[in-house]
This record gives sequence, structure tokens and C-alpha cells, in this order.
Amino acid sequence: MRIAREGIIYILVPAAVTVLLLLLGLWLAAIPFAIVTAFMAFFFRDPKREPPDDPRLVVAPADGRVTRVKQVQEGNQQSATVVSIFLSPLDVHINRAPIAGEITNVAYTRGKFLMATNQNASLVNEQNALTIRGEQITVVCKQIAGILARRIICWKHAGERVSLGERFGLIKFSSRTDVLLPPQVEVLVHEGARVRGGVTIIGRIR
Repeated sequence: MRIAREGIIYILVPAAVTVLLLLLGLWLAAIPFAIVTAFMAFFFRDPKREPPDDPRLVVAPADGRVTRVKQVQEGNQQSATVVSIFLSPLDVHINRAPIAGEITNVAYTRGKFLMATNQNASLVNEQNALTIRGEQITVVCKQIAGILARRIICWKHAGERVSLGERFGLIKFSSRTDVLLPPQVEVLVHEGARVRGGVTIIGRIR
């Protein structure tokens, strides 16, 4: 299983303490550190995913549970749909591109650390928004920090291209990922659904 490079330090430190305690013969004391090591390796896992090959499809940008599917109005434009995905500490925290295209903007905003399930989190929490312009549509994908998250990581920059389902970043510990879908997209996911980043189809371009 591949591990995200940002998680290596979180694995090595408790692993080193575990080994040291075992060498000292402190078996019971080593158990909690061994558990932490195993959890960190599990948390920062980065499984390989095979996205669908239909360019009309939009896939989930993250693993987790869909907590909101709501139409929003932005200026004088037609209403778009926001799909919010809550990632628990047990979910894969790698973020993946919901469509293929060019990243036209990356905007990081410092903020608070409300619970990721709080509806106001998308307004006031630390977040990073990627605008991806595809051949048919443009989507905005937001990485939103939760109450435990203290750092959002994005590996891509404006001007780069991403393929469907390609990794573009991660959020450490509990978090949320929103994707803003234009009206040309037929939303195929509902609140309460479980999704897998880069694999689960959440919309289809009309």
C-alpha cells in the first residue's frame, strides 16, 4: 500500500519510540506507540484508483459521506449545486480531481476550525479552492479543514493539468471536501451516500 509522503514523519516517530521501548524490554509501554504507528500508516494510505473512462462523468473528489447536496446561486448566473463530502479519520484523505482539465486558479484562505460537518465551515474554516476548467464544464473543488485538521496540502498549481481522478492533495485528519457543479451537470448522488474519491460517479454532463 502506498503511503502519502506527508505522513511518513507521523509514522516514523511513534515507530522509533516503539522499537526503543522494545529494546529496553518495556513491552507494555510499547503497545500504545505501536497502535499509533499502525493508525498513522492506515490514515495516510494512498490506494490506487481506476477512474471511469467516460469524459462526461464527474467523480467524487474524496472518500467519505455526502452531507449536503444543495443548489446555490452565485451572482446573476444559473444556480450551481454544491456537493459536500465529510471525511472521518478512518477515510482515505487523498483528494482527487473530479474532472479532467486545467487548473486555472488555486486560492488558499486561512480561517477557523469548526467541525467539518458544520454548514458554516465552508465559509469560515481554513480552506483551499481549486478551479478546474475542463473541455465542457468548469468546477470548483474546495479542501476544507475540520476541527482536527491543521494543514491543507495541495500538490498542484495554477496552469497545471489534471486527469480525471488524479491526486491533487490531502487534508490531515478530519476534514471536508466540497465540489461546486455547474447547471450542465446532472447530479447523481444524494445526501447520506458513501463515496470513494476518483471512483464514485457523482454527476454526468448533460
